[in-house]
Parts: sequence; C-alpha cells; structure tokens
Amino acid sequence: MRLDLFKTVWGHEGTFEEAATLAVDAGFAGIEAPAPADAEEFQQLATVLATHGLDFIAEICTAGSYVPDRHATPDEHLASLETKIKRSLPLDPRFCNVMGGCDAWPLDVQIDFFRRAQDLADRFGVMCSFETHRGRSFFNPWVTRDVLRAVPDLRITCDFSHWVVVCERLMDSEWETILEVAEKAHHVHSRVGYDQGPQVPHPAAPEYAEALASHERCWQAIWESQARRGYAVSTMTPEFGPDGYLHTQPFTGMPVADLWQVNKWVGLRERDRFAEWVGLKQTRAVG
Repeated sequence: MRLDLFKTVWGHEGTFEEAATLAVDAGFAGIEAPAPADAEEFQQLATVLATHGLDFIAEICTAGSYVPDRHATPDEHLASLETKIKRSLPLDPRFCNVMGGCDAWPLDVQIDFFRRAQDLADRFGVMCSFETHRGRSFFNPWVTRDVLRAVPDLRITCDFSHWVVVCERLMDSEWETILEVAEKAHHVHSRVGYDQGPQVPHPAAPEYAEALASHERCWQAIWESQARRGYAVSTMTPEFGPDGYLHTQPFTGMPVADLWQVNKWVGLRERDRFAEWVGLKQTRAVG
C-alpha cells in the first residue's frame, strides 16, 4: 500500500506549469483542481498534466463555490454536478472530489440528494468522493454518519478540520463516529484545524501539537480502514489555504506562513508517517 500526495491549486498564485513543477519537485503524484470552464485554461492544464506525467483529481463544487447558493434546490445541485463531471472527464481524473449539497437541508432531503448524486456518478462511470465541508451537507459528523448509513455506496473525502471548528473540539471525543465514517473514506484533505478555527497558523508549531496529533490519529484510522478494504493506494491532498484560513498579521495583512511550504511540510511528514505505519504492519504480519 502506498500514499499518493496531490498538490491543491487553491491558494496557488502562479501558472499550472509552476504548480506542476512544485508538485514534481516535492515528489507529489498529481494536482487537485477544478476543471477550467475556459477552453484555453482547460488545454493548458491538460498539457501540463500530460507533460509532467501527473495524475488529476477533479474538484467540484455544486451550485456555487465553496459556499453553496443558499437557495439552490437539490435538482439544481444535481444539474451542477452533472455539468462539472462532464467538464472534468476529458482530463481523465482519478476521481472527482465533490463539495456537494447544503447544510440547511433536512435529513430526508440530504439522503435523497446523495442517492441521486451517487446514481449520477455511476451513470458516468466516475468515482465521486463527497467532502466533509462547512456549509455543505457533510458539515458535521452526525449528519454525515446518518447519510452514509442510508446510502452505503457513498465514498467521502475526510477534511476533519471543518468538523473540529463546527463542533468546537478535536474529534477524539467523537471517536466511534470517526471510526464509522472512516469505513467510507476514499480521500483525505490534510489540513489541521483547532477548536476556534479550521486552520492552525502552522502545523509544526508546538502550541498546536495536540491538534496535529489528533488529526493524525484520524488519518491513520482511515489508512487502517482502507487497508482492510483492499486499497493498494491511499490519496491525500494537503490543503492549507487562503481566503481567511491563512493567519495574517494585524494591520499589515502579511501572512504568517507560506502556503506551499506548509502544505509540502504536511505532505512529506505524512508520507514518512505512512511509510512507518506500513513498516510496522509488515513487521507484525511477519511476527
């Protein structure tokens, strides 16, 4: 079993070519990004992926951007999903990472939406991994758990930093639920949140060691589950980002950290931890 790392273009201010070069130099396997609606940008991304031999994860937001259109109906979300799946397919994505639905919908609407969303993914023959994300259907552990129980074929992308800030606590107190949803985890967004925010200033800072360790316990639970389910490859996108997530100095607005350096630090750390975990599993199997 191996861990493939993907570079997000969220917060990347350069070209696709520059993003690809950074990814290759860090030993990442690919790029995670939305398939561009603009034809020229689409071709640029396709060329860069092919030139550098990088894999692609298609990022999809239904009915809006990261925060959904509050008044969009489930049918409009599904239409948006279909449009963006079709746009992504020529780039041959490993899978689509989908921020889907709306947090305000009642549970019965959530369940019906995800049944139909999964049917849509099946019709196009593409894996859709639905992300745990504030503002979206999977904004907290319990709604996510209940939908997964009702729609067992769903697979999810686990970004536990969102749940940490929504619940105002690290997820160790919700360990049973973490273990349950880990059984449906397909992909990980490895950002570290804390009780008052979705992104610590820097995950290497000792004052956030407890938050980092808590997230790492959750990620390892996913690896354990994926190993039991026969995954040969686990995927992870370090996703520290901008847009109010990145801490800045007051008055000047200067960022307290460089996003790519932080994401690379997380990726390389988790690659080492993954290798150590695999080694321990092999040692125990021999013993």
